[in-house]
Amino acid sequence: MLEKYLIDHCSPTLASLKTANMFSCPYESGESLAEDVWQWNLQMKDKGLYLTILRKSEKKALVYLCRPQRLENDLHKPGVQKFLRACGYQGEHWEEALKELKERLHMCEKFPHEIGLFLDYPLVDVIGFIRNTGKNCKCSGCWKAYGNAKEAEKTFCKYKKCREIYSRLWENGRSVLQLTVAA
Repeated sequence: MLEKYLIDHCSPTLASLKTANMFSCPYESGESLAEDVWQWNLQMKDKGLYLTILRKSEKKALVYLCRPQRLENDLHKPGVQKFLRACGYQGEHWEEALKELKERLHMCEKFPHEIGLFLDYPLVDVIGFIRNTGKNCKCSGCWKAYGNAKEAEKTFCKYKKCREIYSRLWENGRSVLQLTVAA
């Protein structure tokens, strides 16, 4: 069940172009979804990937695929730790920060927009989105850009092209594992 979602929503992460992606997907049973995630993690671990469920509602789950080493590096880019501390995060490493993000998704009424930092969005764009409540962006695609619009648009095109290529290859019989690039 998850394979098509991974191709449709996570191709840039599978191709090592992006740190992480997330997607919402329906599920029949929480146990079978957890089993699927566990199975995928067994298969993708050697490729440098980690899959987890961020949040579940009655019949939908928010699923997150990341490259942990890249996430660790992203969370230590200039200004990111300071920003996350201001948002209330205390953990310094990717596992701790991800655990805190999951807790926020479960407990907070408002969506934690700092999630963009966990998805490889530039800090300037995450801050811009929060300050402008999603308005007044310079351009939008995979996210709303408030900083360098030209770079953002190039990145959006690169991710779109990757998705198209991966979708075609998958439709022609390639598996997610065959399309995954080890980091």
